[in-house]
Amino acid sequence: ILSTHISFFQLTKNTKMKLSAFFPGCILLLTTGAVNGFQPILTPKSHMQTTFLQSANPLASIDYSETAQRDVWSLDQWATSYGVQKCPGFEITTDDGMDYYVVASQNIPAGTPVLYVPAELTFSAARIGEDYQQDLYSAEQDLSVSEAANLMPLFRLVVKILAEYELGDQSPWFPWLNSMPRFFNNAASMTFECFECLPPYAASLALKERGSFVNVQKALKYAPLSQSTLENKDLIKWAYNVALTRNTQLSDSCRRITPMADMFNHAAAPSVDMDWDEAGNCVCYAKYDIPAGSPLTVTLGDATNPSSLFATYGFLDSSSPGTFCKMMNLQDEMKDLNLGFKDVLFYQNGEIDPKVYDLVLYSVLKFDIDQRANFFNACMSGDEETKSAYYAEYWTFIFEALQTHVDRFIYKLDNLNAQAASKDPATHPRAPVIMQHNEFVKQTFLAVQASLQNMG
Repeated sequence: ILSTHISFFQLTKNTKMKLSAFFPGCILLLTTGAVNGFQPILTPKSHMQTTFLQSANPLASIDYSETAQRDVWSLDQWATSYGVQKCPGFEITTDDGMDYYVVASQNIPAGTPVLYVPAELTFSAARIGEDYQQDLYSAEQDLSVSEAANLMPLFRLVVKILAEYELGDQSPWFPWLNSMPRFFNNAASMTFECFECLPPYAASLALKERGSFVNVQKALKYAPLSQSTLENKDLIKWAYNVALTRNTQLSDSCRRITPMADMFNHAAAPSVDMDWDEAGNCVCYAKYDIPAGSPLTVTLGDATNPSSLFATYGFLDSSSPGTFCKMMNLQDEMKDLNLGFKDVLFYQNGEIDPKVYDLVLYSVLKFDIDQRANFFNACMSGDEETKSAYYAEYWTFIFEALQTHVDRFIYKLDNLNAQAASKDPATHPRAPVIMQHNEFVKQTFLAVQASLQNMG
């Protein structure tokens, strides 16, 4: 044992946690308690290249069935033994015994290091690719042929999770895997009957996520896993959902799962900033003063697109300020105007994003080529004076188009929710969260409807 008196919580954000690099084979154990020092412990990294080469005889395996209980409380002891450090006030809690998240049990000042996770614990898609090398070549070629090369980082995480699952309690990550959720509400877990209860935009996102799962599942037949694993669709879906919902995407080619840091829930205005140093260690900081009792949160995606978060993660972000205006019939016009789904929004307070007006008027002008071209040029050049003149001239048409769209969509949402409500929760357990999503969209549209009525 190499002793030191340096504590992680005495270090500043700029230190970047490079100390462990000076002691190869050792993990930096930085604590706030009685033990401060370096301890040479067996790291998961030493197992990474042998997963496919050695047979294991696990005494216990993970029950991944949707009704199985998560063992979250063993996670803390495991994490500490592998060098994870938490600030005072970092506390895992649950409201229902299914969803676990982190809260501050005491005030945490801005800039405080909240969590430190050694690189050796992280599932890194890049590192998995290096460690497994040719073992994944055929599978990743299959993804390329299927025009799904973008799924390679996620695919590698799925393979790693399944490989560690096969080791059972002989895997260094067993306590972490055993703490993972069993039940998921996201698109990969939905049936086609679920998709029928979603509005068109959410349904398209859900089908896209479902397609990603199918492509990963097909590529797994080339992965160096046991035949029993490859034939177990429920196990594969669980591993896929763990990989999808627990990873942090740093770029198109870089995805990482960081145990313990994956316990942070999402918020539109997150309280925690996640960072990685050059060695791959994860350090999380408080972005602002966090009062006791508040959740510790990160952002998992665009807060203006709750339907996308719903399709990927299976939760409704009620903190989102608004939602896509749902004009799926105007996607060609959106492309012309260089607008994405996050640009044309209806807000919970009833406001309408100015770009929605641009989109609607551009559509209204489709039968007048010259006027449409002039308005397009004004949009592209930012000529607000010319745009205002067009708004004044065509306001009646813009207003009628918006009002008709909003009224019809609210009617459609009522029908979709009635359809979801008719499902038996015993056989369609995701129907309630689908109804929550639809109700969020409906309330936003009702607010916009009220605003339009005031305009009229």
